[in-house]
Amino acid sequence: AKFDETVELVANLGIDPKKADQQVRGTVSLPNGTGKTVRVAVFAEGDLAAAAKEAGADIVGSEDLAQRILEGFTDFDVAIATPDMMGKAGRLGKVLGPRGLMPNPKAGTVVPAADLERAINESKAGRVEFRLDKTANVHVNIGKVSFDVDKLYDNLASLMGAIRKAKPAASKGTYVKKVTLSSTMGPGVKLDPNQALAMDRAAES
Repeated sequence: AKFDETVELVANLGIDPKKADQQVRGTVSLPNGTGKTVRVAVFAEGDLAAAAKEAGADIVGSEDLAQRILEGFTDFDVAIATPDMMGKAGRLGKVLGPRGLMPNPKAGTVVPAADLERAINESKAGRVEFRLDKTANVHVNIGKVSFDVDKLYDNLASLMGAIRKAKPAASKGTYVKKVTLSSTMGPGVKLDPNQALAMDRAAES
């Protein structure tokens, strides 16, 4: 390819996504980032808005930002809000929800005012959200083809660790059934699921 391809992991899990007690969702900070410039939007007012801008947020607003989004503006990768702003952000579910951009406590994007700067920094540095889709797959970008192998390995190990820790208590049988790595234009490369999970344990020890 004539561009720096993204490397994506797809993990097929042995659980039923239709069951409420078998949902898999979480966030993980990839130690080497994703290689992508992350645009962060923050719902905040007053002093918090100023603090968000200082922390590196690309777009900061309140009612004005909510109105822009209702009119179709979605030129950002992460949306963060404090709990008191969810009254304004909450009505944007139909626009942000399908794009995976809706602020959510489980995704670490609804945070107390004291944690706002940290949430912005982590999002910029490579914190990614993962969640099970309707076909029991988890899709996550773990870097770029240009990354050193060691950096991709560390990112993959961190992600597999987070997926392992997110295992629902109701999960029975084989949790991770298949793991595939692929670049944007390249073929999928299958990994041994047990070895992929063991990468994390090796990285932790």
